[in-house]
Amino acid sequence: MYQSPTSPRSLGLFHFKDTRFVKSLVVTGLVWFGVLAWWLAYEPAAGLVPRVPGMDNAPREVSTDAGSGAVQIGAFFALHDGVASEIPGSWQQFRGPGRDNAVFSTPPLAHAFGNTPPILWSVELGEGHAAPAVANGRVFVLDYDEETDADALRAFSLSTGKEIWRRWYEVKVKRNHGMSRTIPAVADSFVVTMGPRCHVMCTRAGSGDFMWGIDLVEEYGAEVPLWYTGQCPLIDDSIAVLAPSGKSLMIGVDCHTGEVLWETPNPHGWKMSHSSIMPMQYGGRKIYLYCASGGLAGVAADGPDRGSILFQTDSFNQSVVAPSPVVLGDGRIFMTAGYGGGSAIFQVSHSEHAFGIEMIDRIEVMEGASSEQQTPLYHEGHLFMVLPKDAGELRGQFVCVDPDTPRKIIWSSGPERKFGLGPYLLADNKLYILNDNGTLSIARFSTRRYEELGRIQIMDAVDAWGPMALVNGRLIIRDAGSMVALDIRRKTGV
Repeated sequence: MYQSPTSPRSLGLFHFKDTRFVKSLVVTGLVWFGVLAWWLAYEPAAGLVPRVPGMDNAPREVSTDAGSGAVQIGAFFALHDGVASEIPGSWQQFRGPGRDNAVFSTPPLAHAFGNTPPILWSVELGEGHAAPAVANGRVFVLDYDEETDADALRAFSLSTGKEIWRRWYEVKVKRNHGMSRTIPAVADSFVVTMGPRCHVMCTRAGSGDFMWGIDLVEEYGAEVPLWYTGQCPLIDDSIAVLAPSGKSLMIGVDCHTGEVLWETPNPHGWKMSHSSIMPMQYGGRKIYLYCASGGLAGVAADGPDRGSILFQTDSFNQSVVAPSPVVLGDGRIFMTAGYGGGSAIFQVSHSEHAFGIEMIDRIEVMEGASSEQQTPLYHEGHLFMVLPKDAGELRGQFVCVDPDTPRKIIWSSGPERKFGLGPYLLADNKLYILNDNGTLSIARFSTRRYEELGRIQIMDAVDAWGPMALVNGRLIIRDAGSMVALDIRRKTGV
């Protein structure tokens, strides 16, 4: 056989039986070629983003490829041995009966508790910050079960804490400063929840029977926010009001049937925030307020044009918005956000033919009133809130502010009384303020000074951020992994 003088055999380098050596050379060459191609294509600055004040410790944006279409909302159910309590009263939604974090009809409440927390019961929950709603003797919490990878609506007895029933569906959620963080809405025998990845579920409040579900990512193109969904549903006249902020800014869903009755356009492509929809009355109209990642909008809540945009502005456009709009009266709205967002005050106007909105004041985070996570409380013409961690020397303190002079702090709780990202509410002319480490402080309500009446360590808490619920003298609080009910009714002679 003829051999080329330059062939391998003529050079005496190997024999045909040494084919493994050839394969080794080929594989090695391919590996080095791949490494060279990657190095040439690699852009070391591709993963860098501009520094945003206050965002240094923010987690990376969560993936939205959750396989939404595979989620069978409401697929599973279990009945437990708990029994609904006969204790009257309700806290049926985010921030209570008036959606304002205030209770004006309650038994006399304690000023202090001595050295022993008045704990009625305690239950373990999955990691998260989802707080309870209470109705008809049942405590409803949207939990996340890591063992079964499931969003679980759980109903407990208000008097004993025993679980009554559980309705759940499987959905993968990775830990990201907790999983679930929304509060159910309970009304007209319905419970409506929104899960971490924007799955909406409606069940019967008494039996737990499944009614309907909507995947807002799959059906409306919603984007799962950082730290997952924080929006708490609203039920108004048997209609679940939700803000997908995808192809529709807002929608109204019939709780009886699951039919979408109206949709609000989203012409500017605003995204879902952690903020919740708040009701407002102005100009003879009922209005739904929502602060999306993009701006603030007012949507018609009544009349033949229900669901249409009455006014909107992008002048307060923040990337992370957790607090909800606060209605101040006379068409004024207070809006605030964390991570350097500061706050703003808006004035809604109304003429015979149209509504309008204008920002009338903009307060930087170091200048005065602002809040990072909790929605400020408004009562007797004053705002009450915990200042964020980037608010300077008053950071973490509970403060009182007149919205007419939002840069002037009327009083603060002082450097020894800091509350982190903890919640607060008003009841029996007292402020109940929870430190995010589990210490409950009681202060007399005042627009002149901070007057603490008592404080007690309730639990060795980790991130007690979920809003509290108060029903007939029973205060329910939670941290990242458990929920506790307290009896804070005033004892005779105390």
